[in-house]
Amino acid sequence: MLRSSQPLTGPNRKRCREDEMLLGAVLDEGERGFIIDTRSAQAAKQARMTGGGTEPKSSYPQWKRLHRPLERGRPLQESFIKLVEACNDASINMDRWLSRLESSRWLSHVKAALSTACLAAQCMDREEASVLVHGAEGTDTTLLVTALAQVILDPSCRTLGGFQGLLEREWIEAGHPFHLRCARSAYSHARLKQEAPLFLLFLDCVWQLSRQFPFSLEFSERLLLTLFDNAYASAYGTFLCNNEKERQESTHSLWAWLNQPGEKKKYLNPLYSHNALVIWPSVEPQSIQLWQGLFFRWIRSSQYLDEAWAEIQRLLEGN
Repeated sequence: MLRSSQPLTGPNRKRCREDEMLLGAVLDEGERGFIIDTRSAQAAKQARMTGGGTEPKSSYPQWKRLHRPLERGRPLQESFIKLVEACNDASINMDRWLSRLESSRWLSHVKAALSTACLAAQCMDREEASVLVHGAEGTDTTLLVTALAQVILDPSCRTLGGFQGLLEREWIEAGHPFHLRCARSAYSHARLKQEAPLFLLFLDCVWQLSRQFPFSLEFSERLLLTLFDNAYASAYGTFLCNNEKERQESTHSLWAWLNQPGEKKKYLNPLYSHNALVIWPSVEPQSIQLWQGLFFRWIRSSQYLDEAWAEIQRLLEGN
């Protein structure tokens, strides 16, 4: 699996021989690969007017391009805001709640992200083909798809340590601009142009996987909630800034804190059992659920759920 930003073909359809040779070297003679573009075909075409574009078939004959558009900017942030507002409105009736949930389109974004990640995983697992994923800059929806595909395919990415490594590699070192994307929150009245909850969408998709495969992920929902909190406000430097260069300053690592024996235990899934198989999630609308542990966490107590998990942990340790 490869990831990149868009090629800079521009309106004059410029070619980059080095790029062509690089992708050509990935495939042996007779093999084919798939390029998954997380923009619509129309958006990719329009990008040529500002210097961007996509790979022409004539220059990349062994690669088949697939467009799977995913929202990454203002529409995604607005969706997040609408959902949080609906979740915090205790005065609405059932019909109104369902209407506002649907109009927020958050679950549609979750479904689209999981569907695209499953497509990338299927190309690799079932077609045994190489996959290149990109959007525009390659630091948003591109990372969302490649990271999710690896959780689906690779059991090592479903362990606590492997998942931390995945986040470090696919989000932090890959240059996801956390400072710009997580500058405020859904509660802010400011509407910053570059703000968008891409990392939250990823965490939500991982939660969907953990719900459908409750024994296959070594970490619990508590870890996902902690990562969400630290992406928006943290005493640690792991999610600070927009790239590795800006992150040069000396800060404490979130991972060092999480991996302390006393802390690590809190984030483990007591039901975990190693699963070496690929986990294929259902992406049917009936299978995608609202992440209540996050979106309802401020209006309902998690006391009983926490007590239940503690009891499961105690029973397992007793055996």
